[in-house]
Amino acid sequence: MGHDGQINSAWDEKSKSYQYDTCFSMIKDIVSSADIALLNLEVTLAGEPYKGYPQFSSPDELVIAAKNAGFDIFITANNHSLDGGKKGLERTIDVLDKNGIIRTGTFRDSTQRFVEYPLIVEKNNIRLAILNYTYGTNGLLVRPPNIVNYIDTSFILTDLLKAKSVNPDFIIMTLHWGLEYQRNENSQQSELAEFLLKNGVDAIIGSHPHVIQPIRKYYSIPEDSSAYNLVVYSLGNFISNQGDRYRNGGLMVEIEIEKTVNTVLTDLKTHPVFVYKPPKPGGGNYFVLLPANDFERMVSVLNIPQPDQLNFQLFKEDTEEHLK
Repeated sequence: MGHDGQINSAWDEKSKSYQYDTCFSMIKDIVSSADIALLNLEVTLAGEPYKGYPQFSSPDELVIAAKNAGFDIFITANNHSLDGGKKGLERTIDVLDKNGIIRTGTFRDSTQRFVEYPLIVEKNNIRLAILNYTYGTNGLLVRPPNIVNYIDTSFILTDLLKAKSVNPDFIIMTLHWGLEYQRNENSQQSELAEFLLKNGVDAIIGSHPHVIQPIRKYYSIPEDSSAYNLVVYSLGNFISNQGDRYRNGGLMVEIEIEKTVNTVLTDLKTHPVFVYKPPKPGGGNYFVLLPANDFERMVSVLNIPQPDQLNFQLFKEDTEEHLK
């Protein structure tokens, strides 16, 4: 996300430009090691004036820094997709395209959606279909011919049929769903997840609640503990200016899939990330994502003050306990 504090923090007075590379510097190795890395872009790139909540418009430099950190695919259907109106939706698409960033979820028109959706990506001889939908856009209405992918099971089934027609090895669906600040999934999420899994989706990755929700494995063959579908109900906040407990960080999820006779999910790793805000010379704060799995080294290398250490440690412990 891109709250006002983050925008102000990114401004570099010396170069008279926005600099976001520091945000991702401590997690770059994790992200860049993936064959494919995806993120949920929950801001528009609507141009100046830049602003945070409630209608986000971030500097273009934010996505350039994320790309430099190793992110390959940006998911754009979420409740803030229309924060910049028609101009913001279209400019976001244009900026991502100009910078060679693969994207999906919002579209300039039906022709673009027909050609580009579902997103098909092939890597290491594994063909992935990637789909993205949101529950809504904060009451803002999409203006034709623009398209935002909304959660509608009839439309989703049509898209899944189209995806299956190109014989993907693995189908990933990213959903913006659930209730904000609720640490467990609700019945609507679990019912939709089961519906999607029964219709061929292999993994579901969720966002929107701003807190981490459980990761659940759904076994299609009960006696085979190696055959399962994955639902990550909410990744929580990746980077934001929400500093309350449970909201001051989030989760990166790493999945490994292997193609033999069938394509199966063979490994799952979680990488909790904490938002550390050390002071900037001259005032304000930096925003730096810290890998909680590397807690001891981060504390030592960055010489993190005791109060921030305690918050970092609490976030780490909360996350580990919740994911059990």
